[in-house]
Amino acid sequence: QVQLVESGGGLVQAGGSLRLSCAVSENIFSFDYMGWYRQAPGKQRELVADITSGGSTNYADSVKGRFTISRDNAKNTVYLQMNRLKPEDTAVYYCNAALTPAGSVYTSDCWGQGTQVTVSS
Repeated sequence: QVQLVESGGGLVQAGGSLRLSCAVSENIFSFDYMGWYRQAPGKQRELVADITSGGSTNYADSVKGRFTISRDNAKNTVYLQMNRLKPEDTAVYYCNAALTPAGSVYTSDCWGQGTQVTVSS
């Protein structure tokens, strides 16, 4: 079973920074896609940023220029650097991956458990 373990959430004042981490629990043959989503109370889950196996990145307009997604293949970890945070960024953040575990021929769609980010004004 593949697990995505998130960390780095917390309470921060507007204008501050946080870095979220999402670590994969086992060795991975390939990452087809990794992304960060968020869900605020009463709202739908939305894409924040993603990165493909080739390193191409995509960002929601609301976070472009403030957030950066990256990955460390040696650590099987994806990061979301969040700068100049705004109260509107308050949400539960989830990492998502389409990946193939080592030794498997099947691609899995995996989600992290979510980590709370709260930005105060």
